[in-house]
Amino acid sequence: MRIASAFVAGGLVLGAAACGEAPKDDNGAGDAGAGAKKYSACMVTDVGGIDDKSFNTSAWKGLQEAQKANSNIDIKYVASKAEADYEVNLTQYVNQKCDFILAVGGLMGDATSKIAKANPNQQFGIVDSKLPETNVYPMQFDTAQAAFQAGYLAAGMTKSGKVGTYGGLPIPPVTIFMDGFADGVAYYNKTKSKNVQVLGWNKDTQKGSFTNDFVKQDEGKKVSDTLVAQGADIIMPVAGGAGLGTTAAAQASGGKYSAIWVDADGCESTPNCPALLTTVVKNIADAVKEAVVKAAGGEKLQASPGFVGTLANNGVSIAPYHEFDSKVPADLKAEVEKIKADIAAGTITVTSKAQPAK
Repeated sequence: MRIASAFVAGGLVLGAAACGEAPKDDNGAGDAGAGAKKYSACMVTDVGGIDDKSFNTSAWKGLQEAQKANSNIDIKYVASKAEADYEVNLTQYVNQKCDFILAVGGLMGDATSKIAKANPNQQFGIVDSKLPETNVYPMQFDTAQAAFQAGYLAAGMTKSGKVGTYGGLPIPPVTIFMDGFADGVAYYNKTKSKNVQVLGWNKDTQKGSFTNDFVKQDEGKKVSDTLVAQGADIIMPVAGGAGLGTTAAAQASGGKYSAIWVDADGCESTPNCPALLTTVVKNIADAVKEAVVKAAGGEKLQASPGFVGTLANNGVSIAPYHEFDSKVPADLKAEVEKIKADIAAGTITVTSKAQPAK
């Protein structure tokens, strides 16, 4: 879930400054400006882990890009194994006097809020949440906009007349994708006088299918197997690494069904590109890079308004069609592009209860 930029296909190549399981002292990546004080950017993953091929992976990519832009920036991360680790890991980085502490994911909101309140002079950043503390810079994404495009695309590509989506947990950074997807299908039905069904999510009732997990691939496969049995031939998992169970099964199905990935372009971050129609991209990497480079340069990060990614500012998008490029009709491609322009211009309004305040 939740959610860009370039990745090495099949997995993330971790930079030399990655510190693995626990926060450690900087291991000396780069020595630009001899004698200059390093700016330390320290990231705490949520339970999905650094190699979720999704939003944790994207956030780490952003730190790597920030370091490339300014070699005086030192980066490291710690992977949280359980929610109980969040406060511990954040506190350890406060104690290590990290200049910028990045919390990845809405699930970390409560822990980050507590630690930020206790350390008002410490600069924090958080992905997928906005907190009351003014020392926490929020990076949020209106992914409903790009998911609307993906829903329209799926409705135009389905052969069975049924498409599906499911989530990891019923939390705003997940359901915002599902709302946009469902509305995109509804818009297709309205403009084309069709009746494509969405399985796995009802926007009106906010009820649907969830793995209750962002890691276990067998749980993702189990949910998507059910949707496929009900007739869905295109499925969008919004479940972090658990969704890899769906993309692998889709690839193994030999074309029986395909998938739409989220967050980071699945053709650059997962091994299942042949099964992926597109990705609803949340450009976390660029948002993180920009925030850290600004902060390292001495700029004060304003908690309000923070950053909200939209189609208009390229904070969200849909990825290229990659191996499906020749299979998507030219007129459908054009319609999907027109929808982007219409949403950016405000001609089409996309709504979700989970949308970040702009």
